[in-house]
Amino acid sequence: MKNKIVQQFVETYHLYEDDAIQQIQLQHRFSLVKAFNLQPGMRILEIGCGQGDTTMALAHIVGDSGFVKAIDIASGDYGAPMTLQEAHENIQKSPLGSRIEFQLDTDFLSLDTTEQYDAIVFSHCSWYFHDEAQLLQYFEHARSMTSQLCFAEWDTTYHTHEQSSHFFAVTILALFSQYVDNDGNIQAVFTKKHIQKLLNQANFTNCTLTEVDASYLQDGAWEQDYANSIQSEFSDAPPLIQTLLDALYDNMNTVQQPQSLNSFVIIAR
Repeated sequence: MKNKIVQQFVETYHLYEDDAIQQIQLQHRFSLVKAFNLQPGMRILEIGCGQGDTTMALAHIVGDSGFVKAIDIASGDYGAPMTLQEAHENIQKSPLGSRIEFQLDTDFLSLDTTEQYDAIVFSHCSWYFHDEAQLLQYFEHARSMTSQLCFAEWDTTYHTHEQSSHFFAVTILALFSQYVDNDGNIQAVFTKKHIQKLLNQANFTNCTLTEVDASYLQDGAWEQDYANSIQSEFSDAPPLIQTLLDALYDNMNTVQQPQSLNSFVIIAR
């Protein structure tokens, strides 16, 4: 499943030409960036860039006259099957490389507020945060560096039975992070209402909310598989939590062809 924008991107930059999975992921990132309503020539800061999926879409949209600084608190050896460093090196070798500066092992709160950006982007990174207070600190720091914050995350409101498995998997993995120390991508779950509240507290008072289809992505199936793989690690959880988990697993595994949750996008000013 590859749309015209992704096909043109792959042919232009010779990135992920033989990687069908990555091309599907890119399709969603382009949909998110379109919803962000960014313009050519913008100077963008991306928080929690990961392997650079959204970074590539951002760099494409801002064009030759634009710039994307992409930071992540993780180290270069994080990630599989490709590490962050390997993914970034691959992107930097492409014609997009001159528009992008990757910076790993970097806490956003350590950046000087004299660095100003046309927009700061948080794309599918908020569930790595451990609590609201930590995320609020990031939003407050962002407020001093930009007039526009663009935010995207999974929407926990599912619309079909097939999407429900992703929701149940997310719930299981959020519980897992409360009982077992891990570096997984779900440490806490924030809904769109949580995010809007935190943005308002950080003095982003004008928030526009939209929904972006993501049901075709593989993430729902991946999270279901991962949730099943760690079920035995809940052995020390209290009996009532075990009962809750049994219900979550039963509901999750009734879905034979899981779909991903959609994403919600907030543009905050």
